[in-house]
Amino acid sequence: MARGNLRIYLGAAPGVGKTYAMLSEAHRRVERGTDCVVAFVEHHGRPRTEVMLHGLEQVPRRELEYRGGVFPEMDLDAVLARRPQVALVDELAHTNVPGSRNTKRWQDVEELLTAGIDVVSTVNIQHLESLGDVVESITGVRQQETVPDEVVRRAGQVELVDMSPEALRRRMAHGNIHTPDKVDAALSNYFRPGNLTALRELALLWVADRVDAHLTQYRSDHRVSQIWGSRERIVVGLTGGPEGRTLIRRAARLAEKGAGGEVLAVYIARSDGLTSASPKELAMQRTLVEDLGGTFHHVVGDDIPAALLAFARGVNATQIVLGSSRRKTWQYVFGPGVGTTVARESGPDLDVHIVTHGEVAKGRGLPVARGARLGRSRRVWGWLIGVAGPPLLAALLAAVDLGLANDMLLFLALTVAAALLGGLFPALASAAVGSLLLNYYYSPPLHRWTIADPKNIVAILIFVAVGVAVASVVDLAARRTHQAARLRAESGILSFLAGNVLRGETGLEDLLERVRETFGMESAALLERASDVEPWTCAGCVGQGRPVERPDQADVDMPVGDHMALALTGRVLPAEDRRVLAAFAAQAAVVLDRRRLREEADRARTLAEGNRIRTALLAAVSHDLRTPLAGIKAAVTSLRSEDVEWSEEDRAELLAGIEEGADRLDHLVGNLLDMSRLQTGTVTPLIREIDLDEVVPMALGGVPEGSVGLDVPETLPMVAVDPGLLERAMANLVENAVKYSPSGTPVLVAASALADRVEVRVVDRGPGVPDEAKDRIFEPFQRHGDAPRGAGVGLGLAVARGFAEAMGGTLDAEDTPGGGLTMVLTLRAAGPRPELRRAADHTAEPERQAS
Repeated sequence: MARGNLRIYLGAAPGVGKTYAMLSEAHRRVERGTDCVVAFVEHHGRPRTEVMLHGLEQVPRRELEYRGGVFPEMDLDAVLARRPQVALVDELAHTNVPGSRNTKRWQDVEELLTAGIDVVSTVNIQHLESLGDVVESITGVRQQETVPDEVVRRAGQVELVDMSPEALRRRMAHGNIHTPDKVDAALSNYFRPGNLTALRELALLWVADRVDAHLTQYRSDHRVSQIWGSRERIVVGLTGGPEGRTLIRRAARLAEKGAGGEVLAVYIARSDGLTSASPKELAMQRTLVEDLGGTFHHVVGDDIPAALLAFARGVNATQIVLGSSRRKTWQYVFGPGVGTTVARESGPDLDVHIVTHGEVAKGRGLPVARGARLGRSRRVWGWLIGVAGPPLLAALLAAVDLGLANDMLLFLALTVAAALLGGLFPALASAAVGSLLLNYYYSPPLHRWTIADPKNIVAILIFVAVGVAVASVVDLAARRTHQAARLRAESGILSFLAGNVLRGETGLEDLLERVRETFGMESAALLERASDVEPWTCAGCVGQGRPVERPDQADVDMPVGDHMALALTGRVLPAEDRRVLAAFAAQAAVVLDRRRLREEADRARTLAEGNRIRTALLAAVSHDLRTPLAGIKAAVTSLRSEDVEWSEEDRAELLAGIEEGADRLDHLVGNLLDMSRLQTGTVTPLIREIDLDEVVPMALGGVPEGSVGLDVPETLPMVAVDPGLLERAMANLVENAVKYSPSGTPVLVAASALADRVEVRVVDRGPGVPDEAKDRIFEPFQRHGDAPRGAGVGLGLAVARGFAEAMGGTLDAEDTPGGGLTMVLTLRAAGPRPELRRAADHTAEPERQAS
């Protein structure tokens, strides 16, 4: 069955018109004959949005009871049974009411897509999981309801519904988004112009990045090599010299002039070590470019201009920034230089900026090594001098008689020159041709191939031997230079790889992208399989085109152990590059293992959390049910007794006690059922923002009146908790404190704010607990000292700590100054003062506000 398509209307804030646009699209599809239904759309009392629902088939909602209320939710089973072509599902990041099949609405959408149903949905930019911290820093509100970025990125279409902050605030002021009594608070809080502008920028940039990714994929699929200047992307060519920082700053200024400009700094390491890079300088330049918002890339290429241009075209760059050459004037005899070559071969689609700096014409810091062993041009010159040089020298010496010794020295110098330029074989050719010419023209008898004087034979043999020796030394030196330079390049790459690990850049996809860039490949994938007979699976892949499915389909494959391989496509690598590739492959395997260990640790942590909750659940069943059951049983037994004649007042009092115990049991059983679903993983704690003074007084119902004093300031920020769990935890703490406090000494419950936390302290004046026993009292079935059996079975504090940790808080014990024990319950603060929060409730949960 084909998977359905997902279309998402993305907005910067509530009220920009996402739901209206979605319903308009539904009407267009219905007019075209498409079977389209409304699975769940919330109009929030907005008349214009409500009108758009007319004429569309709506699947009846499912109503769920939770904590005494009834909440409507999408009936997933009904939509699957109806099986339309298109389903409209509003508010993708919404958290479902406990008791639903899935925790999040986007999980419901995944089921619809898997069933082959197309889905049209809406989401605000602040609900993307990766932007949670950014949105909180902008608005001061932490979004509790989020959707994974990958869910949105997998959508077939993401359409931005945009509106300027001024227009959105006008809509708000006219009452088109909220009721009049909430407008002033919204405009002065969440809907401030600065907030809306920043959120709009986030939305525009996110969509622009997605468009850029689609453009890159399109260019790859259609093999478009021509640069499309849809966005200013500036590549900075670095040599590792001190001028790099000047180039990076210049490129950053160029990027600022264009909207959405991007800077990519690239260092190209030649395998022969032609460039003299300072690792310290490169590290500083990497830090600088990342501080300026750019990215740093490390590429290997023997031909620096070609590699630089290939990288620029590969990332669809529009400009290249290079520094003026540091070579001295005489060094230009070896070629025009990188900058001139890049400018000549860049073509009309790439602008090349040559930037002057303080190091121009000052020479390189280290000697420049030449060519891959001996470059092609040097070998050509070597052969020309070795073959054509001796005849030309013989022609010049024909007019001058310098003597055999001087003639031999001149021919020897020519042979040495051929050896220096071309290596061994041009020097051997020069020695052979030179010896024949010496014999024919300068060794008596002249113009004959014979030698009369034996001394001349020795001289010519020495000449040939010296030429061969010099050529051998030059060739050996070239080989050693090449090997040393290559090892230097390899060590630089490996140190760069090690630096990534130390910096914590251990993402598998990031590492594979480094491999692809370093070796100039089209794609890189890490493949694995469980055994020799199992099929290969892809653990991670990056790059363009379709990833390979087996190592034998790749241009280069590097085995990692028995059942893992790093596969690259694009070109065949030389054997000498495989050593570095092997290091990358081994690191990729380590990164994959580390990621899986981290996942296993997270699973183990989840299991441990489940065990804690299970322990707290069992403790609560055993501990908290006993008291009301005992009271109910005693009252019922008394009423049923025929030996006692109860008055109407006594009977009413016993019935009231039964009713009170039953209410307490009903409330407790509801919380325990929630905890049982939490323990089985079917629901998470229902975290919401609430004032402490709404919960703490409710936790004091089970203690004698006047036994507890409250000090909960109204100026405290709200806390992000599950009210039911917090009430149970506080009830246990207060009950425990009252139990051990001296008669007539009330327990103090005080709350205070500290940074981003709120601390609730339950202070008693009892006997206290020694330091070595403070952790042990939170374990199940632990009672400190000689506590009487009627004091409970030692589960109350274990229940309280289990509930506190389930909400993301902590519970610890401290000594009370002057004697006694203080329980410190630390909770996460949710926002500013309660009165401000209550005035802006409709903006604190924007996921409930459809456009």
